[in-house]
Amino acid sequence: MFQTFAVSSSPEQGPPRLAALRGALAEAGLHGFLVPRADVHQGEYVAPRDARLEWLTGFTGSAGFCAVLENIAGVFIDGRYRVQVRSQVADTFTPVHWPEVQLADWLLDHLPDGGIVGFDPWLHTVDELASLTRKLRDSKIVLRPVDNMIDPLWSDQPAAPTAPFTAHPLELSGEAHDAKRTGLAADLKAACTVITLPDSIAWLLNIRGTDIERNPVPHAFAILHDDARVTLFAGQGKADAIADHLGPMVTVAAQDSFAAHLGKLTGTVQIDPKSCPAAVATILTKAGATISHASDPCVLPKATKNATEIAGAKAAQHRDAVAMVQFLAWLDAEAPKGHLTEIDVVQKLEGFRTATNALRDISFETISGAGPNAAIVHYRVTDDTNRAVNAGELLLVDSGGQYRDGTTDITRTISIGQPTDEHRACYTRVLRGMVAISRLRFPKGLSGQHIDAFARAPLWEAGLDYDHGTGHGIGSYLSVHEGPQGISRRATTPFVPGMIVSNEPGYYREGAFGIRIENLIAVVEAPAIAGGDSRDMLAFETLTYVPLDRRLIETDQLTRAERDWIDRYHATTLAVLAQDLHGDALDWLQQACAPLT
Repeated sequence: MFQTFAVSSSPEQGPPRLAALRGALAEAGLHGFLVPRADVHQGEYVAPRDARLEWLTGFTGSAGFCAVLENIAGVFIDGRYRVQVRSQVADTFTPVHWPEVQLADWLLDHLPDGGIVGFDPWLHTVDELASLTRKLRDSKIVLRPVDNMIDPLWSDQPAAPTAPFTAHPLELSGEAHDAKRTGLAADLKAACTVITLPDSIAWLLNIRGTDIERNPVPHAFAILHDDARVTLFAGQGKADAIADHLGPMVTVAAQDSFAAHLGKLTGTVQIDPKSCPAAVATILTKAGATISHASDPCVLPKATKNATEIAGAKAAQHRDAVAMVQFLAWLDAEAPKGHLTEIDVVQKLEGFRTATNALRDISFETISGAGPNAAIVHYRVTDDTNRAVNAGELLLVDSGGQYRDGTTDITRTISIGQPTDEHRACYTRVLRGMVAISRLRFPKGLSGQHIDAFARAPLWEAGLDYDHGTGHGIGSYLSVHEGPQGISRRATTPFVPGMIVSNEPGYYREGAFGIRIENLIAVVEAPAIAGGDSRDMLAFETLTYVPLDRRLIETDQLTRAERDWIDRYHATTLAVLAQDLHGDALDWLQQACAPLT
């Protein structure tokens, strides 16, 4: 099985580690130190070696940071993790609601004038530090770049990943890397651009890696030159097996030579301040290079899938849906017997995906939350938290698979036995939000911030809401979370055809239950409507076809259009999946896809 359930850090380990860090800070003449989630590549996910935030605090979420001062250590977390953090960190750490509370304001409140805060410049982006420096400009707080303060204290820090890179073939990528390099180089307004994001490098060179669990990306740096040459900085031997694939225009250098190479660059060098480590900008400035700020040139074309990648996504979704239906049929048969736990659910679901003989990995740690655990948005079951799946409760299962032709992500909330009226009312409001996004037509030029409210409106009507975005981008056998597209108040990149996003509104009642429903959808050109004007419109094509739990749908709450959409969705689900199922799973599917009554 892919997923493990042991607890790698515990609240009890936090206080002595925090004390050791404070001792080191005192010796270094520092009054504070910033411990981000990030690694030197500035991707969302980190290898075990780079899990410094988790090592110090016990917090395992995918976003957040800790600001350690002499008398307080704030763990900054967003709305997804405010329940989770309280169970993972000791009382010596103080949870801070972020971004409502900004780091600069918090430092001003807790540091005296003249306070010196250390930071590792490889672990913070140019924009991040510029913003913090600007907000502290009128104070006497000093930000000081220093060597990392965690690593010397972490005696059993894991080694860096060493597995070799692999080539991602043309029949799956849809475009050769020489064409990608040539196209991006032609648009450069600099001698070269520095690329640090692992998924950008993976897309650009059509390579994959295993350096990050669940996300097939390579740990590397790259410099793309204006003549389409690339220098790839990789660990020893990691690129040896793909030398022929890379070809003569891609030179491989040692990863530990990256800083020295930067120090020799001249002319105009482009960096993305949103993802480039501050250390890179410092080295370039000292070398006399002229720094130009621009977006990572790989980000938008990577997000805009070509026809081959869209076809691969659909094939992966279909394969994954068959496994999901087999799982849901098994769950409905076994859950009433009263012997299942959250871990049993995870292992069985992974077993169905593995049986496809196409699964490379799960795409993230499966969320299997029963009853109150489902209210923890990014809950991960462990041996210590494993809970029985009890009758009368809701089970939230958020999961996905990594297949060579695509990445999947799906959430279903399932009633174990008879749901309560409150379960049904809340589920139906969440479902109405998911349907609203699915049915939406909107003008070209709009982004996720313009449509996020459609998913929340049914909840708002009842004074309810949820504290996470409605949807994130998803990669093509790459990261399960992919920017810049998304559906949230902070998603500002306009949608274009070919983008894939999740559609996953939810509702969470702390200590009681959680609900989330998630499909993946692709941005497409909207078909013309008779009587409409000539305005260019976009729409969403549903990619995920897995039945919804009809037991949780309060039909009287639905409009006729919503009800018709759900019936069409189930009819399509039955039509596309029935040929690949048989026996009990097929019987279950036919019942699950029956029209609403």
